[in-house]
Amino acid sequence: MPIVINLDVELAKKKMSVTDFAAAIDITPANVSVLKNGRAKAVRFSTLDAICRVLECQPGDIFMWVPDDEDSTNVDTKVSRA
Repeated sequence: MPIVINLDVELAKKKMSVTDFAAAIDITPANVSVLKNGRAKAVRFSTLDAICRVLECQPGDIFMWVPDDEDSTNVDTKVSRA
């Protein structure tokens, strides 16, 4: 997946447990785990707002886009054919 979730890094910086974090943003610890492990399909803006408020961070501190190897290969191929 080209979107990397750095939630565990931000939680470690704040020395906050998943349980405490889940209570602070009002979602279940299981849903925090889904998000933290990159299995979430979507994130509500209200949840993202709560995450950033509690961790005192920006959305870019939580999410990072990394190109897939396959995507970068296709780009190289298209460029070389042009």
